This record gives sequence, structure tokens and C-alpha cells, in this order.
Amino acid sequence: MATYWSIFKKDLFKGEVILVTGGGTGIGRCIAHELASLGATVVIAARKMDPLKAVQEEIKNLGGICDTMQINIRDAAMATKLIQDIVKKHGKLSCLVNNAGGQFMSPASMLSANGFATVVDLNLNGTFNMCKAAFDGYMGEHGGRIVNIVAGTRNGIPRAMHTGAARAGIINMTKTLAVEWGPYNGIRVNCISPGLIVSSGMKNYDSSVVDWFVKGHWMNPASRFGTESEIAAAVTFLLSPAASYITGINLEVDGGSSLRRGNPEGDDVAYNSEGSLQPAYVGWPEGADNMHSIKHVDAPPKVNQLLDKYKKIVRSKL
Repeated sequence: MATYWSIFKKDLFKGEVILVTGGGTGIGRCIAHELASLGATVVIAARKMDPLKAVQEEIKNLGGICDTMQINIRDAAMATKLIQDIVKKHGKLSCLVNNAGGQFMSPASMLSANGFATVVDLNLNGTFNMCKAAFDGYMGEHGGRIVNIVAGTRNGIPRAMHTGAARAGIINMTKTLAVEWGPYNGIRVNCISPGLIVSSGMKNYDSSVVDWFVKGHWMNPASRFGTESEIAAAVTFLLSPAASYITGINLEVDGGSSLRRGNPEGDDVAYNSEGSLQPAYVGWPEGADNMHSIKHVDAPPKVNQLLDKYKKIVRSKL
């Protein structure tokens, strides 16, 4: 039987129950696949059930265990009930991956107060709601591990100041929770900041935004974009015993883009398979070919053009 190819040992999370919010698409879907391939009972939760059911079927067909539940992370009472339902049904909650979130692109000068508040409520308040519900409902008494998926905020996030403010808040909240909750049976709380990742999330932006991504965001020391699998692997590491002495950090998985934007040889360097000596990690059974799942009929043409080009690059590194 085909399975998700993970660099981690099989049964690493056997007997554990892991909640992944936003697990029906993109990075969350990939995280769910990797954790399930390592023996975890994965619970994926989001507002829309149809994508969750599709991922559940994928994981089941690959031999994994997956449950689905509905959540609006902005609703604190709903978050509390979700954790209660998981513990009642599965007996525990070992780990929480706060992947759900979102934003839209807008210059700060054109951003309304309501738009700013909405994105902060979803990302910052929503992440707090899930962390607090997990602490109250299980982890405060039994311990656990939490990983929050944020974004690179070191140099600000032009055209997305609202989500930059929210994600920076999550990073600071993560550090505080690590300090305050560590004594509660060794709860560990960490963050991951992805760089630009080729994912189905790109379909949420119009062509002008994708063009902006393609033009310059690959220009980093790695000389390429990242894969969903590379974020999933980082999450797996932070949840694993290998990270047992790591808490309160923000791990930047971005090909070095937080250190340097732009190529030292000049920004006209072509984006091609020879541009990077760092191989891409793709854990899907079909390798690069599985990235067809990112394509979407509603996606801007530039997204699918980028995907076709990127698949060739990934294949050359497999």
C-alpha cells in the first residue's frame, strides 16, 4: 500500500491523539497526512466539513486514522466543546497544531478598522481560544505539546500588516505560554514561521498578488520556494521527543528569506532547478506529481503556471 513518505520513524506517534486545525487544505492537510503516517490518531477541524471529509478519506486509504470535527476558532465556546468532544471520544489530546487562520492582501493605507480587527480576531484570538481550550480541557492536568503556525514577521509583512500584527502577537503569546505552562506537566509551546510555500493557499489570491510572490519571494539563500512537506516535517520535529528540551521558540522554515531577500548575484537570476543546491522535501506518495492537488479551477492561471514550473524543479531534486 502506498503511504506518505516521512523521514521520521514509523509509529513515532502511535497511541497519541493530535488535533490539527485547518486540516482540510494546504499545509494543514499535509501535516495531517504526515502525523497519521506516523501512527497518530489525527483529528482535523475547520469550518467547512467537505474538505475535511476528503482528507479523512485520503488518510484512511493510506492506512491512517483520521477523525473530523467542525470548528470556528473565533468562537471560544466552540473551541471548548471541541476539546471536550475529542477527549470524550478518543480519551486524550496529546498535541495541538494551530494551523487555521487567514488574511487578505491590502496596503495599510487602504485597510479598514473592521478588516484589521477581523484578521486579528481570526489569527490571534482564535489561536488563543484553541490554546486555552486545550489547557483547560486536558493539557493542564496531563501535559501536551502545542505548535502554532504563524508567518515570517521579522521584516514586517508589507500589504498584509493586519496579519503581521496578529502573527507577531502569537509569537509573543507562545513565549509567554511556554514560560507559564511549562510547569504544568511539561507542556511545550512553539511556533513555526513558514516562508513562501507552494500550496493550495495560493488560490486564495488574485493574479497580481501571485505575480508579486513569483517575482521576488523565491530570491532567498535557498533559491527556491518551500513545500508543504517541509513545514509538516518541522511540525513533526517540534511535537516529537527529539524536541523535548525546546519550548518557546519561533522556528523559521523559510529558506533563509528572513535573513536575506534578494540574490547576491543580482535579482535577475533565473528561477530554475540549477538555482538551488538544497533539495526539496516532498512526502506525498507520488512525490512532485501529487502536487497536482494544489491546482484548482478557481485559481488564477499564474498559480497553476507556477505549480507546473515548480513540479519540474522538485522532480529534479528527488
